[in-house]
Amino acid sequence: MPKRKNTFSSWRRGLAQRAVHAGWAWAQRTGSVTADHPGRYRFGAMGTGTRLAFPLGTVFGEPWIHLGSHCIVGEQVTLTAGLMPDLDLGPDPILRIGDGVVLGRGSHVIADTTVTIGSDCYFGPYVYVTSTNHSYDDPHEPIGKQWPRMEPVEIGPGCWIGTGAVILPGARIGRNVVVAAGAVVRGAVPDHAVVAGAPARVVRRWTPADGWQPPLRTPPPVPIPEGVTPEQLRALSDLDEETAARLAEPAEEAAAGLAELEPGS
Repeated sequence: MPKRKNTFSSWRRGLAQRAVHAGWAWAQRTGSVTADHPGRYRFGAMGTGTRLAFPLGTVFGEPWIHLGSHCIVGEQVTLTAGLMPDLDLGPDPILRIGDGVVLGRGSHVIADTTVTIGSDCYFGPYVYVTSTNHSYDDPHEPIGKQWPRMEPVEIGPGCWIGTGAVILPGARIGRNVVVAAGAVVRGAVPDHAVVAGAPARVVRRWTPADGWQPPLRTPPPVPIPEGVTPEQLRALSDLDEETAARLAEPAEEAAAGLAELEPGS
């Protein structure tokens, strides 16, 4: 025999669900960290328009963390300066993040010594950047108890760091570099390169003399022309394939096509 649905119980559950979602949205808005509303965090610098989403990951050493303007730091992102909280790290910043940087959800930036991220870098979720690595020189001592090795990390401006990538101590990544998802980067990476693998290696590179080598397999995307409005884009989406193809023709061919459509032609 089918079980009768308790309408009142279902109504209460729906109401509670809406209340929970509304409360969580309020917590996300209220708990986010900005220069105007830093909460308990006292970063060494935070530019205009930068926002750290709530909930944050582990954050300490804020006086030695400098964030540029218009950065987006996703939920559960960890930002640390120094090996542990409450250390005096001297007069200079340890972690520097440039303008317009996006750090994806769940990423970690561990700056026990200096880490620099250039402007306009985009990180996918769960990227791990660290200036510290465990040593294992002594075979008789637990690895976790051996003093770690530290080397500065530098990521140039304009880079794209894929989901789950790991940037190890001593990495020096040039400008406009693509790091593939899951890559493990150490050492120097030249400007305008694509690296992939573990350990990462250069799989494609651009130079002024040769362009992209190996050549790109797909044509570059066509940017939207300046001055095009959202209404015009919506109108284009409603066109049939034949009309859209005509609009995509070069101007001379399009003019010839229009002449064919004139009466008496």
